Formats: sequence, C-alpha cells, structure tokens
Amino acid sequence: MKSRLLPFVGALLTAFHLGGALAEAPRRADSARLMNELMSGRATVGGPFTLSDQAGKRRSLADFRGKVVLLYFGYISCPDVCPTDLAAMAQLMARMGSDAAQVQPIFVTLDPARDTTAVMRAYVAGFDERFVALRGTEVETRRVATRYKTYYEKVYPPGSSTYFIDHTAYIYLLDRQGRYVAFFPPGTTPERMEVMVREALVATTG
Repeated sequence: MKSRLLPFVGALLTAFHLGGALAEAPRRADSARLMNELMSGRATVGGPFTLSDQAGKRRSLADFRGKVVLLYFGYISCPDVCPTDLAAMAQLMARMGSDAAQVQPIFVTLDPARDTTAVMRAYVAGFDERFVALRGTEVETRRVATRYKTYYEKVYPPGSSTYFIDHTAYIYLLDRQGRYVAFFPPGTTPERMEVMVREALVATTG
C-alpha cells in the first residue's frame, strides 16, 4: 500500500501551514528530520496514546481496536488546510456507506490551550458526528505528535499577540490493531483515500 503514495511525494511540499514563510531554520531542520523519518520507512511511526475526548473522557488508541483509524493532527483556528482535510475525511465516511462503521476518524488538536473540550465538540460535529476529537496537555500533545512524525510550532506574526500553528498536515492510516500503515498528504481526495481504506479493511479482516 505504501508504494501507492509515491505520486503524492511532490505534494509534501504543501504540507506546511501558511506560516511556513516565517519559520526559522532550526525549526525547519526539525521538520525535515521528521519528514525524512516518516518517508524513509526506517523509523517507527506511531504507538499507543491516551488523551481526552470531546466529552472529557480519557480515550486510548486501544479503544478503537477492530476499526481502521484515520488520525489527523491540526487545530481549530486553522483557516485552510485543517478544515479542508477534515471535510475530505467526512466525505470519505459518506462514501464508505455501511462500511463506515468499521472506520474511526480521529482529530487530535495541536492547540490544547485554545481548543477546549466544548470548542472541539462543536467543531468536529460540523464535519461528521462520528469524529472523535482528542486533546491532551502540552507535554502529551508533543509526545503523541512526535511519535507520528508530525511537526508543529506556534508562530507569532510580527506585531501580533495572536499565534497560529505552523504544522505538517497528514492523515495517518492505521490498521485494526492500531498499527501505522500509510499516510495521505494534504489534498488527497476522498476517492483516493477510499481505495486504500478499503484495502486496509480487507487486509486486516479477522
């Protein structure tokens, strides 16, 4: 399945939020390292985690065992990439029909300071009621994001006290056992995702 991602490699250049032009060299180096680890296939991607959902309940990755998981890291104030990718995930769920019951979309906020439980609950419901939204402490968030090779950093535009988050934006595909399978770059169509999600459902059946 990973070989099917090769046509998307060029799209990785668009994986950064609009703050990319303001990012400093050390942070870009860290981003490049994580991207290389993700693409090389030589580094371990993913792993167990426990965070709080939009109802305030602690949820672990193991809670979703038996389903194929679509995992996305973003933040609610994101003006473009995040809502576009989450909308694509919602369209995918609609395309899956009855098989959608075997798929779990999960949104993990990279901005726990602003993305409260109530805010997350309303946000993901606007895409699909089946979405699970998760948040943790700053330390928990950094740990989980790093495991999935997701780069992010707060960026303050000149003269502004309000920050946005510069981040890589991938949709991670996990099998029924919670193991990393592949990733979808920003802009991947629901039709393309459906092909690979259905392959994952068949590959991990039983």
